[in-house]
Amino acid sequence: MRERIAMLDCARGMAILGILLMNITAFGLPKAAYLNPAFMGAPSLADAWTWAVMDMVAQVKFLTLFALLFGAGLQMLIPRGGRWIRSRLLWLMAFGLIHGIFFWDGDILLDYGLVGLLCLGAIRHDLPPGRLIGAGIALYAIGLGILLLMQAMLADAPPGRFWLPGVADRIYEYYWQTTGGPEAWAIRLDLLQASLMSLAAQYGWLLAGAMLIGAGLMRSGWLAGKRSPAHYRRMAAWLIPLGLLINLPSVVAQWQSGWAYHWCAFLLQIPRELGAPFQAIGYVALCYGFWPAIGGLRAAGWVGNVGRMALSNYLLQTLLCTLVFNQFGLFLSFGRAGLLLLVPPVWLANILFSALWLRFFKQGPMEWVWRRLTRLTGGAAMPAAG
Repeated sequence: MRERIAMLDCARGMAILGILLMNITAFGLPKAAYLNPAFMGAPSLADAWTWAVMDMVAQVKFLTLFALLFGAGLQMLIPRGGRWIRSRLLWLMAFGLIHGIFFWDGDILLDYGLVGLLCLGAIRHDLPPGRLIGAGIALYAIGLGILLLMQAMLADAPPGRFWLPGVADRIYEYYWQTTGGPEAWAIRLDLLQASLMSLAAQYGWLLAGAMLIGAGLMRSGWLAGKRSPAHYRRMAAWLIPLGLLINLPSVVAQWQSGWAYHWCAFLLQIPRELGAPFQAIGYVALCYGFWPAIGGLRAAGWVGNVGRMALSNYLLQTLLCTLVFNQFGLFLSFGRAGLLLLVPPVWLANILFSALWLRFFKQGPMEWVWRRLTRLTGGAAMPAAG
């Protein structure tokens, strides 16, 4: 049991650290830069290659990995009872609202809490793992289909400021990002509303699908580490290259088109979304397959500590990055390649913070608050594994 939990913690830590590879762009550049490296015209060669590599190995992959593990976590919490889990998810949504309005507009906590609530009913049913995974695949396919529909409906419209912002748009975003206060809060509230509309229209289907797949993989024992290391290594050897091969033509096509809105805003996002679950599951398989060799290493323990304090570390990344880019006024000061150099120091802060905190406490500070609030509104619950 300890080994299984350690593997899950390590995978969760990988997800939290990996998410920063893409979030660093959202922290340091306008929102349009997240998907469009040509948001200010042709990018430098270094920035273009940074985009390409990150698109292949990180973009969507680690968010999908985190969604899979989130669904697995819901499956593991089933013994605690529906009221307790619903309370836990509602508090996560509350954290997301506070985070998204007062700190950073790239919040995912609200989305995960809301979609987790919607998925909980299916996960609580005693469905065979295959049916749960099949339902997740169906929901994910609907999300991809909606993206294709959006290509047909919206691709011929002029690109808006969220794809190609003008000079005035960039100046204003720099202003409210670095000034903060009520004006920034109001803008983040508007962005949060737009994010929820996107969640309802398309992204929520992908997120729900990934959560159900993760729950099914946990129920089958696969995410619980109950297969042989050789099995996991074979899965990694197949799934990671498959995801890369699916994504590669899209990366080449986007670069060759100059990241033109007509093709890149919707249609050429589909291969990345399609390949992401294969790569995400492949990353878990890689970790599990080599766990007998790496499980005793300090590095695995450090990453596992980050995973044990996933919520605290996710919010710590926001505090550190908004301090650098918003409070110190370094927003829009770096290109994509330069921003990537800032990721290792934040990773180091996550690792050191987790290692030091867990020397004295059993769980992270936000995890402790989250559990206390859940007990307050959800009542007592029987302990659940993991």
